[in-house]
Amino acid sequence: MKKLRKLRHEEIARTPHEEISAKRRHPIVIVVDNVRSLYNVGSIFRSCDGALVEKLYLCGFSPYPPRKEISKTALSADDTVPWEYVYDVCEALRRLKSEGWRIAALEHTTDSLSCFNLRADMFPLAVVVGNEVAGVSDEALALCDMAIEIPMFGTKQSLNVAVATGIICFEGVRVLQ
Repeated sequence: MKKLRKLRHEEIARTPHEEISAKRRHPIVIVVDNVRSLYNVGSIFRSCDGALVEKLYLCGFSPYPPRKEISKTALSADDTVPWEYVYDVCEALRRLKSEGWRIAALEHTTDSLSCFNLRADMFPLAVVVGNEVAGVSDEALALCDMAIEIPMFGTKQSLNVAVATGIICFEGVRVLQ
């Protein structure tokens, strides 16, 4: 059996900061609806960078850069992910709709689609992720074209919002490959 060796930091292929803006991004937008935790927002930035999503919208009372707590968790992804703060999540969603984005809530609803059933023809896709306790707001949900859920197989009904965002980002990338 072959012995594995962990790669050193300098051996891992990375796109330099100055070249990231030239890369073609995946047609995924993440819309953060009233997520309170600075650390969750930082983690969301990091997942968005790793998945090379098109853009990140921070809405409502979600914190936004510059904040040291966000940057610490994001590992400077707040410098590489295109982002915008829009106070009213509905304004951001209406703008995305007018630009041709399909809007999906990452939420348990009466008609949610498993994230494992996403298809390439559902993109470009803007995914709304919600508050740590209340989820996606009713106002935002009313503007969504669909809902996506991450199937849960244990006793818990949901994941941390940052973890869930990472899953949906990379599931979207997988579908688009």
